[in-house]
Amino acid sequence: MAGGRAGVADLRGPRLLNAVAKLSPAELKSALGREARGLGFDCAGVTEPGAIAEAAKHFREFLDAGAHGDMAWLAADPERRADPRALWPAVRSVIMLGLNYGPEEDPLTLLESRTHGAISVYAQGDDYHDLIKKRLKALARWLVAASGCEVKVFVDTAAVMEKPLAQAAGLGWQGKHTNLVSREFGSWLFLGAIFTTLDLPRDDADIDHCGSCRACLDICPTAAFPAPYKLDARRCISYLTIESKGAIPHEFRKAIGNRIYGCDDCLAVCPWNKFAQTGHETKLAARDELREPRLSELARLDDAAFRTLFSKSPVKRIGRDRFIRNVLIAIGNSNDAALAEVAERLLEDKSPLVRGAAVWALLQLIDREEFSKRAASALRTESNETVRSEWRCA
Repeated sequence: MAGGRAGVADLRGPRLLNAVAKLSPAELKSALGREARGLGFDCAGVTEPGAIAEAAKHFREFLDAGAHGDMAWLAADPERRADPRALWPAVRSVIMLGLNYGPEEDPLTLLESRTHGAISVYAQGDDYHDLIKKRLKALARWLVAASGCEVKVFVDTAAVMEKPLAQAAGLGWQGKHTNLVSREFGSWLFLGAIFTTLDLPRDDADIDHCGSCRACLDICPTAAFPAPYKLDARRCISYLTIESKGAIPHEFRKAIGNRIYGCDDCLAVCPWNKFAQTGHETKLAARDELREPRLSELARLDDAAFRTLFSKSPVKRIGRDRFIRNVLIAIGNSNDAALAEVAERLLEDKSPLVRGAAVWALLQLIDREEFSKRAASALRTESNETVRSEWRCA
């Protein structure tokens, strides 16, 4: 569920002196595919800019229902998302690229280890935005040199509907969980796009292969799918732990379990993952310290330690306070009374968001009488209304 709003690279000539000899559109497309694979992309396809009219209709329905929650950037200028030509009128072809990040292990297994935090697979290594954008720019430069065209590149950071465009370009299809599914790579593809003024041959759009399966819908801990192919982000754990800036609603806290950044459940359970491969990009591979970090250690992070641990990681973008909020929800769900002391120390944290989560976590691990003793100082502090409010609501 993590996204952004800015970062379009406009890559025009000058043409390079060693430009590739002029090729036919079909030859150029084949050469482009070879170049993309050489740069580490696992799949590529081409579609026309006007190929996602139906997806644009569903997107408007999503916004009209308010299902985007606090993600105001999604609702900003939706017409630009509905048609790439509204974003760049000169575009004639959209090249979609995919990079496999398949995990070594099933992400669902960590959910049983309640004293450890579960970080979404995509965020256990370096930030994919940086890696893919660099490679997209390299591929775009090659394309400019080969053809003299104009291009723009996008990596989940502008008003581009990557998943519908990827389906239109034949890279996979949007499953009932609204994410892209590939017969070759399962649920584990990062996407990037190159818009170009070239008129390249189109690939056939992929078709839906979900059939009657509803595994992704049934596994969702917070019932975030009101119907197949429809997501209510306000109930999604990825939204709640990444995008949501305030206190996590009480109704979802138990269901979050030990998920401290994102959620992979609907991706990991997909039967098409039996064909998936482990990702080959070392920079995206899970760091040892982020595979199954101990909640007790994460809860001790101050801002500097948080930034150091999550250097080059997408987790860094949510900031220390929201991250510790998530860690405390997981501590409250741990059923480990030994972690009560960890939560207690955060009752007087400088962040109201952290203090409120600490109250909830502590009340899950000890009874109210014991809480009154441990939290006496925090409850008396006049400025600590957050603690008293959470205490009254618990």
